Amino acid sequence: MSQKILLTSREVNIILHRLACQLIENHLDFENTILIGLQPRGRFVAERIKQILEQEYNVKDVPLGFLDITFFRDDFRRSDKPLEANKTQIDFLVENKRVVFIDDVLYTGRSIRSALTAIQSFGRPSSIELLVLIDRRFSRHLPIQPDYRGRQVDAINDEKVMVTWKENEGEDGVYLN
Repeated sequence: MSQKILLTSREVNIILHRLACQLIENHLDFENTILIGLQPRGRFVAERIKQILEQEYNVKDVPLGFLDITFFRDDFRRSDKPLEANKTQIDFLVENKRVVFIDDVLYTGRSIRSALTAIQSFGRPSSIELLVLIDRRFSRHLPIQPDYRGRQVDAINDEKVMVTWKENEGEDGVYLN
């Protein structure tokens, strides 16, 4: 099967700026808001969003953390290969804060369900929102929807949406395999 380009580097950049603007509209100064990138792939989106907020829109000191959900997943014991956990880095309280989970692709919703369970170890947020670069809207197993979405993609179940980042793969882009 051939690879189809869904978003170019330029389009990814435009979408990230739009998502940052939407966050500013709803959170203004980010005084009570924290961003949490879901490991491993949400980290890249979250770092870019923070960078845009601080450098392009002069939002000061946006708290950013990273949450590993590996052992909170409902399918983590079903794999034959050993799991590789990522590092959770949350150096602040989430108690009574507005949390924005950030991930690259929303597919079945199971990762988000896992993140909702995992974040409870760090306190009880006043609210939780979800920002995703790509929403595979017809693939959901759970009733979870994003509050902020970059692009909706309708992919058949065996098709994979692949997000690449210049920090990791050498270029920004979104592909359908």
